[in-house]
Amino acid sequence: MAGTSTTERGAWNSKLGFILAAAGSAVGLGNIWGFPTKVATEGGAAYLIVYLICTFLIGFPVMVAELAIGRKSRKNPVGAFKALSSNKFFPLVGLWGVICGVMILSFYTVIAGWAFGFAFEEIFYYFGWQQAADLLTDTGNGWKNAIIASAFMFGTIKIITGGISDGIERATKFMMPLLIGIIVIMIGYVLTQPGAYEGVREYLLPDFSKINTDLIFSAMGQAFFSLSLGMGALITYGSYLNKKENIPQAAAFVTLADVGIAFLAGLLIIPAMYVAKNAGIEIFVGDQLASSTDLVFQIL
Repeated sequence: MAGTSTTERGAWNSKLGFILAAAGSAVGLGNIWGFPTKVATEGGAAYLIVYLICTFLIGFPVMVAELAIGRKSRKNPVGAFKALSSNKFFPLVGLWGVICGVMILSFYTVIAGWAFGFAFEEIFYYFGWQQAADLLTDTGNGWKNAIIASAFMFGTIKIITGGISDGIERATKFMMPLLIGIIVIMIGYVLTQPGAYEGVREYLLPDFSKINTDLIFSAMGQAFFSLSLGMGALITYGSYLNKKENIPQAAAFVTLADVGIAFLAGLLIIPAMYVAKNAGIEIFVGDQLASSTDLVFQIL
């Protein structure tokens, strides 16, 4: 009709592209920063087992539901819940998910900034810029945190503005294999160091006496956080899914990718902690970690 226009809705170019993008949304600091820290402080292999049970028995079905809601509605989280019911308060469920995402972003960007800082630390040391290197790894410096977090946000926005296929999908097809490759190489290096196998035993041999209510709720929360559940991301991703796509199968691949990378991250960080301990670095004070917030960065 004359005088009207339509906007073509983006879509995933391939099933692999969607799986990598959805896994990229799920995989992140929750797996590499949060998960190993919780394993180390809350029960070792016992925590790992409870986490896996919560992920597959609770997290996976919720992921299927979120993807299905997104594909059915073809809308953002607020619009999706509005389409599900005529109740005027129902869209608030989607809005709350978005608000939770924003709240997570408020600290996620800072921690991502720390990752950038520690990544460039060795380069600065190599060129003799010791003061700059020390500044990059000073996690308590507010101005530095704000600047690097802003740089991280700029890069993220740059990718998102590229759209579904040319932005998010293209970036994750490069970054996800790169992430896995780096983790595997680092695991290979860490496992050759003295003390590593003490960490492997702690990570893989469970002490079921450590399982309690607090551990179960912590593992459940970690499962939801690491899978990006409840914040609208997967509803949004699902809204771009092809109607012929097998949602349970796609969700299974995403869940396996998320759990797999979390497991690899634990296999890297936990042995690395015991390598550091073997080298005389104080990692534990009694049964507690000497540091938990920047533990991963300090060890690596």
